[in-house]
Amino acid sequence: MIRTLISLDPEDKAWLDRKAKQERMPMARLVRQAIQRLRQDSEAKPSRFKVLLNETAGIGNTSDGLAVQRRLRREWDRRK
Repeated sequence: MIRTLISLDPEDKAWLDRKAKQERMPMARLVRQAIQRLRQDSEAKPSRFKVLLNETAGIGNTSDGLAVQRRLRREWDRRK
């Protein structure tokens, strides 16, 4: 196991001390468990960016992308 030094706000440290005492476990173990849960949640749930990529994949595949861009830009130029 690798040792890591972290800085905590005094209120967070006091809460962590109380929680470790309540759970009857060392503070380090409590922190490790919290990190493991955070990692599991993070890895189990795709990021918002990945969700958006999946939802928009394939949009516009029926035409030439460059032609679409040029058409849209002509529309923008006409609005001026």
